[in-house]
Amino acid sequence: MAGTGATPVPSPASPLARAEQFVWLTARVLEQRRFAYHFLGGSSDAVETALAAYLDEDGGYGHALEPDLRGPVSQPLHTAHALRVLDSIGRCGGLRIERMCRYLTGVSTPDGALPAVHPSQRGYPSAPFVPVVDDPPSELLTTGPVVGLLHRNQVWHAWLFRATDYCWTAVDALEKSQPYEIEAAVTFLEGVPDRVRAEAAADRLGRLVREQRLVVLDPARIEAFPVADGYAPKEHHFPHDYARTPESLARRWFTDDEMARSLDHLESLQQENGGWPVNWRQWAPGTALEARPIVTIEALRTLRAYGRAIG
Repeated sequence: MAGTGATPVPSPASPLARAEQFVWLTARVLEQRRFAYHFLGGSSDAVETALAAYLDEDGGYGHALEPDLRGPVSQPLHTAHALRVLDSIGRCGGLRIERMCRYLTGVSTPDGALPAVHPSQRGYPSAPFVPVVDDPPSELLTTGPVVGLLHRNQVWHAWLFRATDYCWTAVDALEKSQPYEIEAAVTFLEGVPDRVRAEAAADRLGRLVREQRLVVLDPARIEAFPVADGYAPKEHHFPHDYARTPESLARRWFTDDEMARSLDHLESLQQENGGWPVNWRQWAPGTALEARPIVTIEALRTLRAYGRAIG
């Protein structure tokens, strides 16, 4: 199955052509296949084959699919990453997803949600900002995107009922938050079936984001906007991080001018070697190298979704 139809020919100096060179130079096979699918008319089968290398026998995903967690064991964060990839190529269904849901059931907390890191990670390298504990708490950060994408793809599984209830409770309770948690909530709200409730919750979160200054509204004055507690010094978030497509529930949070400035800033971040930078805390050379092609693909997808010329 082709990803985008006929294979385009990027202009040699275009952002897409420069990014392509960066991907072929630095990326894992999975990101090479994803880039080819999204921008070069590549095959979804090829993406799925590359992703299968990270699949474990328990139905979850491991092997550093999410670069900040190393080692072979399945983890909720890896499995959430795999689900995003499958969603992006239209392959969220069948036995694979059924086995994934069984894995998610097995690693859930007592309230039916997912931890960020399961204790099986202990003994393998991991980023210092994702601690491994024996009794990890439920996390909207992990559970929200998984539940939202499963609902979006009309997956029905017993695990989803309690996990959905947890997400609603967690979203309704949000008062003081941080950017990644809000992004997770948006993904949940964009997929959950109760659209009236989802839109009302999204409107409240948009007000929270602006009131708590969790977004840089003017990149020219970036120093005037705080970085969330515990984040890296330059780990700012922009309107395009919350609203990755014009159809996002988060798009209504920002004016046209604010979104245009955000996209201009995103375009400006492409580096000389063709890739986009990682702005979160780096703790090992290999993780930074593996993360940059992922960030680059998402930057290009966002720019294209908003009609920006990339190729």
